[in-house]
Amino acid sequence: MIELLQTILAMIVALGLLVTFHEYGHFWVARRCGVKVLRFSVGFGKPLLSWYDRHGTEFVIAAFPLGGYVKMLDAREGPVAESDQSFEFTRKPVSQRIAIVVAGPVANFILAIIAFWLMLMIGIKALIPVIGEVKPESPAANANIRSGYEIVAVGDEQTASWYDINIALLSYIGDTGKIPLTLRPFSEGNSSSSKGALVQHELAVDNWLAGVEQPKPLAALGISEFYPKIPAVVGELMEGYPAVKAGMKPGDEILSVNDKPVVDWGDWVQKVKKHPNQSLQVEIRRNGIRQVLTVTPGVKQSEAGGIGFIGASPQAVSFPDNVFRDISYAPHDAFIVALSKTWSMTALTLSSIKKMIEGVVSVKNLSGPITIAKVAGDTARSGIESFLNFLAILSISLGVLNLLPIPILDGGHLVYYLIEWVKGSPVSQKAQEFGSRIGIALIITMMFVAFYNDLSRL
Repeated sequence: MIELLQTILAMIVALGLLVTFHEYGHFWVARRCGVKVLRFSVGFGKPLLSWYDRHGTEFVIAAFPLGGYVKMLDAREGPVAESDQSFEFTRKPVSQRIAIVVAGPVANFILAIIAFWLMLMIGIKALIPVIGEVKPESPAANANIRSGYEIVAVGDEQTASWYDINIALLSYIGDTGKIPLTLRPFSEGNSSSSKGALVQHELAVDNWLAGVEQPKPLAALGISEFYPKIPAVVGELMEGYPAVKAGMKPGDEILSVNDKPVVDWGDWVQKVKKHPNQSLQVEIRRNGIRQVLTVTPGVKQSEAGGIGFIGASPQAVSFPDNVFRDISYAPHDAFIVALSKTWSMTALTLSSIKKMIEGVVSVKNLSGPITIAKVAGDTARSGIESFLNFLAILSISLGVLNLLPIPILDGGHLVYYLIEWVKGSPVSQKAQEFGSRIGIALIITMMFVAFYNDLSRL
């Protein structure tokens, strides 16, 4: 219950910030263009809280948090008093109307920069991206990539963490050709700033990951992350799950399964996964005494089919500091990197939308409010840095989405005003109404697909 409340709260905070920034962009520019703003609403539906400022604008916090709006004085929505006509939206020059429309998405990009900037100043502790195993006959193996090397760049993108690498690799989905990686030798005995000779590799791909649902770039290249070995010692147990039913207790050391030695926790997990609904003779050491338990893993579905699980996690261990790096910047440098990250994520988002339209990226990757809520909750529990990163990415997505040339979105209105600017007269009301019907249909379709995807992931 506590976790659910945290998830809901994290989603409300994230969406509240996104909507407030977006609508404030419209509001701030409208005010400076002399347009009268009647209402600034965060959320839809019944107002939970409302108040007026000295200009007569009503500020509202509404019950349904998935959105918001700025209502301006507009002759298309009703008669306007003669004394107010100079403050009416459609009477303003087209250049000012364009500025008002664009201001919302621009505010989202500004929020992303702020979020990245704060995250980079606070700092992140990340596992150094050192290659663990390389799968035989994979693109990585064919390129002669070996374990023990750190990935320092994907193409022109510098990579300080596995997160950076996965983001950089996403831009290659659907490509045929080469994925360039820059590596250098890594030694656990050296610091994260150790230098080695840089080695260039090119991984050959053909229509890479096209149409794949929830692609996993590293696995598709045949690369697994290096992790320090975790001892096979039981930590937390989930009540009612197979481990507890078999009599396991925290602190139990797993020695063997069906007389086959267990090397570490990862080895133990693999043995469990391979034996769903099959009884295992598990030798453990408890308080120095060896004993055998019969454990029957349950079954849960994954992309590979049914896999075994028992409801146990490893005992917490401290990894050596030399396998992590602290990523943080001084305020000025953090701002420059934040600008770069915002630009890169914007380009990646646009590229992904283009590839989705072309059918290269599966529409199964489109996410809705349930996935957003889950990710918001997970990142909030992981720390403020993770939440800020999520907020920045979501803000960029909202900014890009709103600039798409779809009627009823900011981008659709922008197209109308650009046409008006070129031809010297507004787009006809009939054409705008027709466009609105198309836009509403597209948005409803996208929402339906995103919501269906959310439910299919539960």
